[in-house]
Amino acid sequence: MRKDMMEMINADPDLKRFLHEQPIWYRKLARNPNDFQAFQIAALHYHRKTIPHRVEKFSNGVYMAQMMMSMFQAMNNNLS
Repeated sequence: MRKDMMEMINADPDLKRFLHEQPIWYRKLARNPNDFQAFQIAALHYHRKTIPHRVEKFSNGVYMAQMMMSMFQAMNNNLS
């Protein structure tokens, strides 16, 4: 694999971890260095860091907060 590509991968811990967990990408990038953008996108999907994943995570957090608030309100109404 090209030295400049390895430097870019080593600079990003997520890319480095993805490369170690998905070793098929070593061969793909060594044969075709132009696939680096596809490698980055695959790493984002693998680590669930795409925009839809982040929106889903935020929505789940808001939903949990709403459930906690309704539970506290119900407990407060029962104590009164």
